[in-house]
Amino acid sequence: MTQTSTTDKLTDLETRLAFQEDLLQSLNKRIAEQEMELARFQVLLQHLNEKVTHLQEDSADIEAGNQTPPHY
Repeated sequence: MTQTSTTDKLTDLETRLAFQEDLLQSLNKRIAEQEMELARFQVLLQHLNEKVTHLQEDSADIEAGNQTPPHY
């Protein structure tokens, strides 16, 4: 191999490594963002589940005659 060929190959490898490191940082950032988004969705799902449970309980109370309908 000639000096130029070796230098070109080394430069190519360094360039590829730089792109891979940049890609890895971008992917890590995106994963962190998705973890935060997932945590927000889990909290939202918990709140929605609690609301549904309360609505079911209120509906059961109305059906059982324990509560007057809201239009009275």
